[in-house]
Amino acid sequence: MISKKLAIASVALISAGLLSGCTAAGKDAPTSKIRQVTDGVEKDSGALKLRDFVLVAQPDGSAVLVGTVVNEDSSADAITSISANGIAGVVTGSGALAQNAPVIFSGDSANAHAAFPGLNLTPGSRSDLTVTFGKAESVTLSVLVREKTDIFADVA
Repeated sequence: MISKKLAIASVALISAGLLSGCTAAGKDAPTSKIRQVTDGVEKDSGALKLRDFVLVAQPDGSAVLVGTVVNEDSSADAITSISANGIAGVVTGSGALAQNAPVIFSGDSANAHAAFPGLNLTPGSRSDLTVTFGKAESVTLSVLVREKTDIFADVA
């Protein structure tokens, strides 16, 4: 009697474990399908959130930055410099990072622009991009280089 109850309990525990894990759905389980939604790279420096960073290669050999920086802290900060593969970016627009006031590089809502002359990057490759701030620690990202086509066709 005890061994029958033990066997039923064992089967119930094993079944619960299998049904709650990814193996129950096999290779088509939702958790096996998690992937990055965009080409953009994301990273944080304390309360500063860097989102969707990519470089778009231009026909003249330069590259243009696409991405957004948001400050979630009540204390203001500022972007002091941006470089790609050691080449300083030409940054225009405000680099001021007030709380929840994003700095957006490129696109319809852009309030800043960063271009990197003479990088001569190949679309599909990666580039080291370093963003330096007034207060927060600097951040280095390995960003994807995109071709100036599709959703990046108007990035200049």
